[in-house]
Amino acid sequence: MCGGSCAGIVFEANITGGSATQYIHLPSGLSGLCNSKTIVEVAQSGREVYLLHGELERDETSVYPACGQKMHIHGSRITMLRHLCFGCHLSTASFEKGRYRCPCYDHTKMDSVPLKADVHNITRELLREFEPQVLKKNQTSISQDIEEKVLSMYAKGMTTSDIETHIRDIYGVEVSDTTVSRITDKILPIAKEWQQRPLESVYAVVFMDAIHYHVRSEGQIVKKAVYIAIGIDLDGRKDVPGMRVGENESAKYWATVLNSLKNRGIEDIFIACTDNLTGFSAAIEAVFPKTEIQNCIIHQLRNSSKYVSYKDIKALMADLKTVYAAVDEAAALDALDTFSQRWDKKYPKIAQSWQENWPNLSTYFKYPQEVRRLIYTTNAIEGFNRQLRKVTKSKSVFPTDDSLLKMLYLAMMDITKKWTGRRQDWSIIHAQLAVFFADRMPD
Repeated sequence: MCGGSCAGIVFEANITGGSATQYIHLPSGLSGLCNSKTIVEVAQSGREVYLLHGELERDETSVYPACGQKMHIHGSRITMLRHLCFGCHLSTASFEKGRYRCPCYDHTKMDSVPLKADVHNITRELLREFEPQVLKKNQTSISQDIEEKVLSMYAKGMTTSDIETHIRDIYGVEVSDTTVSRITDKILPIAKEWQQRPLESVYAVVFMDAIHYHVRSEGQIVKKAVYIAIGIDLDGRKDVPGMRVGENESAKYWATVLNSLKNRGIEDIFIACTDNLTGFSAAIEAVFPKTEIQNCIIHQLRNSSKYVSYKDIKALMADLKTVYAAVDEAAALDALDTFSQRWDKKYPKIAQSWQENWPNLSTYFKYPQEVRRLIYTTNAIEGFNRQLRKVTKSKSVFPTDDSLLKMLYLAMMDITKKWTGRRQDWSIIHAQLAVFFADRMPD
């Protein structure tokens, strides 16, 4: 017994002349419909079935509706009539005092109201194809769903007050700022476990850079650096081997980060792409001595043009392009000498900077164009950092290192969902790397 909680009776009827089986829904208020003086008149119109009261015509020998019984309803022949109930499902009918009864309903309600039913919607419910979106089937609480939504919104950069308002508008549930913080704090152990996960033994290319944030520490606002490494493995797939909150960026702390990566399983990195931070190259060589280093050309160009007059910038950058876009290293050195002769009197520091950093600026010249495009800038990690800034822009100051870590971790997980494939030109790049690093390529 459902106790009156069911939505109503449903008849499955194959009507003569119809194109398909129709589902006719009788609400609980009409549950006592099939007595000797009441009938349902069926009129088909497109996807809708109209149910109206009428008079019953039946043989003296016939019984009330049952599977396989033939009944005449105002000229339309029902060749099969079966009782389907939302509450008891394929229940058998019970009869009491000449009236058709379902055990699920309260038969004291006998409203005589015409009903217009949408056959399509009824069919989805009968076939159990309808999937509710807010409260899932067999789900008795929305607390877990709300927690997932809170984490998703937090990963998109929404503040705790914005999340509180959004949850209240959608679900009608009050969620305080403290509750939101408590929900997001659950991600911290997962984030720290992620920071300690084992890594691939060999990476083809690793991009390294830091992004800076303001964090409260001991009553003061200090600048903290988030050290980020993005790696491309030998299958051409990109991931984030490390992301760590530390003190302001320095080569010394980078050495700590690199040692952590090595302790987690990285044995070799073919090429490391970095900005031109002082001492960075030495830190890499100390941990991974065989790694080739490529400084970012874009960073070098920015430094070169920083103090150039706007009247000279166009011509100067055109001359620098002949250096970094040369076909090989010899041609690049010739172009650099030409640049030096033309601009040293006005801007002597520019050519000097290129010459001092040349060993780490010229690494890419020996590779084909596909590898050059991959390593000559740190655009891969710069783009990742831009997406992180987009998420964290609503936070000018973070209260703790952990609050910064959990937001960056959730944002990182959201960003890397899209990293499902590998580079289209990876087969060419891998073939070249197999030649240049044949003795270091794993079997």
